[in-house]
Amino acid sequence: MRIVVNLLPTLKPKTGVGHYAARLFAALARRPAGEDLHAFPSGILETCVRQLHRVSPRPRVMARGRGLKPAATKHIREFVKRAARAAGRGCLGVAFRAACRRGAFELYHEPNFIPFPCDVPAVVTVHDLSVLLHAEWHPADRVRVHEHRFRHGLASARHVITVSEFVRREVIKHLGIAPASVTAVHNGVGDEYFDVPAEDVARARGELGLPPRYLLFVGTIEPRKNVLTLLQAYCSLPAAAREQCPLVLAGGWGWKSDRVAEYFRDVAESRNVIHLGYTDDRHLPGLYAGARALVYPSHYEGFGLPPIEMLACGGAVLASTADAHREVLGVHAHYVAADDTDGWRAALSRATRDDDWLNMLRQGGRDRARRFSWDRCAAETAAVYRAVPAPKASVAA
Repeated sequence: MRIVVNLLPTLKPKTGVGHYAARLFAALARRPAGEDLHAFPSGILETCVRQLHRVSPRPRVMARGRGLKPAATKHIREFVKRAARAAGRGCLGVAFRAACRRGAFELYHEPNFIPFPCDVPAVVTVHDLSVLLHAEWHPADRVRVHEHRFRHGLASARHVITVSEFVRREVIKHLGIAPASVTAVHNGVGDEYFDVPAEDVARARGELGLPPRYLLFVGTIEPRKNVLTLLQAYCSLPAAAREQCPLVLAGGWGWKSDRVAEYFRDVAESRNVIHLGYTDDRHLPGLYAGARALVYPSHYEGFGLPPIEMLACGGAVLASTADAHREVLGVHAHYVAADDTDGWRAALSRATRDDDWLNMLRQGGRDRARRFSWDRCAAETAAVYRAVPAPKASVAA
């Protein structure tokens, strides 16, 4: 079977979807009886897309010799970005359909929610439904795109893959898709997160300028990650605890992060919170392994890669009670309700000083993480490919 996989999410600094697409494609490619896999884009188009993501233009608009007010320039930048994204997706859609005609593909896997319109039968991966169920957490243009394209794209798909049973239940409940047409396939954990050498920990600490002891958050700073609650709880700890064990944020500023950025600048930065920004993949294993605990207070997750990666590194996890966390982590985490600031304060305080408690949380974590491999993810995904019916069949219940 000739299969094309959209790898556009892998051509920019990778977050969850980009990691999923890259890891899954690599695992599919190394299967002994591998599928006839093809990546989109390839060649010169891939090179051009990579280059575009390296450029971050900041248009300078002048009026009568004077710069526009910050609010005005922000609106103009947002308008330019929306127009560029719409034009770019349209051009890529044309290029994708042309590639499908040339490649005579029999199946198309879209790893990023919304498939390109085409005549090739599609399998679509849905990572969560936060854009539909919690639109207030997302940029307005993303919500508009989902409202216009997401449901239609899933309705035209032959099968839907979700990254957890939790998301599978949500897709069936909220989108009315037949249960037989939705399969949960868990994400995996890279081999590099197991048994991290001490020199990798030292290298990450040295190159990133980290203290000997720290608590860690990994992820893009956006509303559903609930970082403001984390900062408020941490900043309310006694000064001695904060000085002994800073809080490190490894993740870039995402959408609707203004309130968190303001609190970080005005309060948290002077109270032992360190913001690393987007952190390269090569540092992540050492960053996890050197932390006393990973702190993950999300309101909502579809899977949650950082907590299971932390378990693979042998670390302790403090996680919110989000359904996906409980499904993936099982008993190998300390759970606190996302909005329980006092509960987070108590957990953070204990994590700064109680070695016995952290050691207890670490027990069995690596064994739990070993259940989640990219090879298993690839095998289960390939089984979905093979099960996709040849004739067009509606997935609507």
